[in-house]
Amino acid sequence: MEELKKLELLRANLNRVIRGKSEIVERLLIAFVAGGHVLLDDVPGVGKTTLAKALARSLSLEFRRVQFTPDLLPSDIVGTSVYDPRNGSFEFRPGPVFTNVLLADEINRASPRTQSALLECMCERQVTCDGTSRQLAEVFFVIATENPIEFQGTYPLPEAQLDRFAMRLSLGYPDVDAELEMLSDRERQDPLSEVKPVICGTDILALRTELRRIALERSVATYLAQIIRATREDSRIMLGCSPRALLMLADCARAAALLDGRDFVMPDDVRKMAPAVLPHRLRLSNESRYSGLNASALVAELLDRISMPV
Repeated sequence: MEELKKLELLRANLNRVIRGKSEIVERLLIAFVAGGHVLLDDVPGVGKTTLAKALARSLSLEFRRVQFTPDLLPSDIVGTSVYDPRNGSFEFRPGPVFTNVLLADEINRASPRTQSALLECMCERQVTCDGTSRQLAEVFFVIATENPIEFQGTYPLPEAQLDRFAMRLSLGYPDVDAELEMLSDRERQDPLSEVKPVICGTDILALRTELRRIALERSVATYLAQIIRATREDSRIMLGCSPRALLMLADCARAAALLDGRDFVMPDDVRKMAPAVLPHRLRLSNESRYSGLNASALVAELLDRISMPV
């Protein structure tokens, strides 16, 4: 497919800007092709916003950036109706969500009231204001960044908001070789300024059409469902994965197969995607959290316990 070649150019753009994080770049592309949204959660200064900007500049699509702050209102996100004294009527002025790629920078610095403005947008791809629903673009992708919730001046994202993100990714600090490459890249200019568009909206829609043709064999589907069911039946988990998580894990597994050049999903695709798709959706019991257990370790344990189909 010609679109897959363009996707490789997109991957090269991101790897040129963010050094030493090829696995994170691959997961970001998988979520994008699968039609999901991505939350980049990490400490300040590791390249979360830079990665989002590199993705936006690689696409021939409209891009908007919103810096989330404590005084931000829901109407600053979705838009509002403004009175026009000339004709005595109200006119809707769309907010920044009416775009293709939305960067919600430091999303957890805004209040839960403002965070909830994205719930309808991310799930139904529409905005309802004054009783009227307005459709967003067919290609609509939210990439949000946040600092860990234990930092000062932040609000934890509620479960309903987290469940709308396909993946929660963490860049982490680069190794020594990657940091040396970063220093070399920036001797003359910022590599972000050299990024050019390599793929358009039509290509993305074609990839998503092809995604629907990726076969999910019955035994692999059963394996996937068993993983989701295990999160609901484990006594250490107070809130397990939703059916939305089931569907998103399936789509991400399909996207992983597509990027690998296959027309069918393997159990390994499901196992590879689960650590990025599931942990942020889980709410552990108080006993589990106080004992030091975290959701990622628990998902890894469940994956080891559930037999993969042959």
